[in-house]
Order: sequence, then C-alpha cells, then structure tokens
Amino acid sequence: MNRFTIQLDEIKAAYAAEPNPTLEVRLERIGRIQKMLEANEEKLCKALIADFGVRHPIETRLAEFQMVYQACKYTRKHLKGWMKPAQMETPSYMGSSEAWLENQSLGVVGIMSPWNYPVQLALVPAIAAFAAGNRVWLKPSERSSRTSGFLAGLIQEYFHPSEFCVTTGGSDVAEQFSALPFAHLLFTGSEVIGKKVMRAAAENLTPVTLELGGKTPAIVDASAKLEEAASAIIYGKLLNSGQTCIAPDYVLLEASYQAEFIQALQTAAQTQFSNPEELTGPIDDAQLQYWQHLVSDAIDRGAKVIPLLNNPAAGARRFEPVVLIDIPQDARVLHEEIFGPILPIINVANTAAAIAYVNSRPNPLALYWFGKDKNNMQQVLEQTRSGGVTINDVFLHATVDSLPFGGVGASGMGSYHGKAGFDAFSHQKPILQVRGLLGTNLLKGTKPARPPYGKQVERLLRRLK
Repeated sequence: MNRFTIQLDEIKAAYAAEPNPTLEVRLERIGRIQKMLEANEEKLCKALIADFGVRHPIETRLAEFQMVYQACKYTRKHLKGWMKPAQMETPSYMGSSEAWLENQSLGVVGIMSPWNYPVQLALVPAIAAFAAGNRVWLKPSERSSRTSGFLAGLIQEYFHPSEFCVTTGGSDVAEQFSALPFAHLLFTGSEVIGKKVMRAAAENLTPVTLELGGKTPAIVDASAKLEEAASAIIYGKLLNSGQTCIAPDYVLLEASYQAEFIQALQTAAQTQFSNPEELTGPIDDAQLQYWQHLVSDAIDRGAKVIPLLNNPAAGARRFEPVVLIDIPQDARVLHEEIFGPILPIINVANTAAAIAYVNSRPNPLALYWFGKDKNNMQQVLEQTRSGGVTINDVFLHATVDSLPFGGVGASGMGSYHGKAGFDAFSHQKPILQVRGLLGTNLLKGTKPARPPYGKQVERLLRRLK
C-alpha cells in the first residue's frame, strides 16, 4: 500500500460520511472555487506568464477565468433541477407502479488536467464533480509547473484535502495516479497519454472520460466571406499560440481562392496579433522545437512557407506564425496534431472532396465550417463526425454550457460541461415502486407471471405482445 492508496482511502472515508451532500453544501463548494479565483486572478496571470514566457492577462481572463465563472453561474442556476428525480414512463400492465431515476454521487473523482489551459481545465471539471456530490482529487500537469504549483497551494488554502485534494509531480506521479481506483477519472491531454491512462484505469474498471485532441479541420466553402472566415480562423489558430485542443489545425478550400484567402489571413493576423506581447509563447523549449521540426520537415519535402506577420519582432517572438501550402502528403504536419501557430492549407475540389478528406482521418474533436450555402453545410454536418461543430466562427460551441463538450473516436470519449458534466459524475439509479391496479393487489408486479403456468400466464403473454 503506497501513500496514494492511503490518501485515497482517507478521501473515500470522508465521502462515506457524507455520500449525499445537500444542494447547499454543493453550492457552497462551487462558490469557494469562484471566490478563490476572484481573489487570485492577478497572481494566477503572473504564474501563467512565468510558464509561457508571454501570455497576455486579458487572454488568460477570457480563455481561462471566464469559462470557470460561467460554469459556476450556470451550475448554480440549474443544479436544484438537475438533482430532482426524473419520473419515467411505466407500461400499462404494471398497474399503478411508479418509476423514476435518482441521481447519486459516485465517490472520489480523479481529474488529470493539461498544461495548455491549466486553470480552466482543472476547475471546470471539478465544478461538475462537486455539483454531482463527489469529492475531487486533481493531478495538474508538470509542464505548467508554476501555475500548477500555485493552484495547488490555493486549493489547499480554500479546501480541506478530503474535499478537494491536489497532487503535483511528473510522469511517474501521473502513472500512479491513473492507476488508483477512482469512482470516475477524467483525463484531458494527448491521444498517446490517453491510451496509457485508459489502460491503467482498466485494471480497476474505473470509468473514464477522455478529452483528447486531434486534427480539427476548418472548411472554407466557396460561399464563404473570405475576410470573415480568415479573421475567425486566425483568432482560433493564434489564441494561446494554437496550444488549444480545438484550435483549427488545417484549412480545406478550393485552389481558385487560395491566394485571396492567404492575403486575408495575413491582414487578420497583422490586425489581431502584431503586438508581440499579445501572442502567447510556447509552453517550453520542447514545444518550440516541435514547431520548428514540423516546419523544417515540411520545407524539406517541398512545402512553401508564408509568414503571417510582416513585422518580425527582432527576437521578441520566439516563433513566427506561418501558413504552409503545397504540402506533400507524407509531411509530419499533415499527420500529427500541430498545437502551435502553423496553418497548413490543403486544396480540395468541392464539398464532397472536403468531406472525403476529413473522413479519411481519425474523428476530430471539433470542426469549423464557413459559408452561406445551406446545402453544402448540411452535407458536411450529416457526413462527417466530430466532437462538436461551430459554423461561421471558432471555439464557441465549447463555451455554451447547455451543450456537451467531448470527443468521438480518437478525439475522446464521454463529455462534460453543464448538465453533461453533472451526468458524467453521477449514477442515474433506476427505481421502480411496484403497485397493483388502482392500488389493489390486482395485476401487481410479477404476480400474474408466477407458476404454476396456466391460462392466466397465457393471457398475460397475449396482452404483452
């Protein structure tokens, strides 16, 4: 028995003493997350700058803190309704019997959060787990070590470790953490690590929610307004320097308007991100080198590189955002998740060809479609599979709390946000209360089907057909 097992047993014991926390207790825990964040916004912004080198506080407040506040607000508004039992239909032959679903908490929920949005992707799942009545144990990423460490200290200050526990550390800690017998485990990160987490969880039959990534396409239809599409795609690609699981990974469009579209991309990039202080840096040197390798590999194979910004910042930016065109199919950039400010453009003949390209690859976490042609839009929606879709913009489907957020196939399994998060961390217990017809003993439960078998059971079988 190691220290993690002992720690989990302690949290489980605290949960067992209060397995069905009241609405008030749940709301108070969620309220503490909000107070913790409100009191420490500035310090968290500084920790994130220390991790990324460059990360504008407004970007952090928009992409991290606002998502947490929104989750708190939406959950507070709806939690009472979510907790109510849901009445279910019963068949007529069951007389006056009554059926309902009752939401029960699961126990201790494990959360493994990533480095790219280390505040949002740690706290939003925790809000959902608390809403469902669980205790939480968080393992944040070691790659955002300053933010993870500071957040761990804050959580220890605002929560008892038997309510909300945090363990920091490297891959060895993550390995032990994922092997613990949690009631549910949520992991956000890469597909490669997701497979390892799932294998470890399988030893204890721990249910998992995997929020992975993949290569999110942006399809620019012939009917699209190029300037608007370019402006949205640039924002999606360069926010957090593309270190976003639902960032547009590549663009599909017809060759005839590629030149005009690239010009629109450059104009949009120059308008939005010319200030070096507003383009987030790579999380670490390994990420920077990965971007450089992707570009040099594409160049070596014959791709052309087009800079997105025309004011090189004399070393102020560690990596200059680029567009790649004429990319050979064997280039790494077309097969690996980019997670950076590199935008491949791939030419397709029409909507059918764009759909075929997307479908020839693993299901992405998101898909973006730009245009006005409703027939083409419907074709894309019906014939592709992705975790979620935003039409004529980027990201926004993931910010609507009434919509589940999650992947499909290689981009993940399970979903959360809003009610979907409450459901993910709850057991919907089906309950049937057996009564006879009009409160009598007539046709009560299994009584008409019990042996000795005779005409009564025959009549019942005919009735059930």
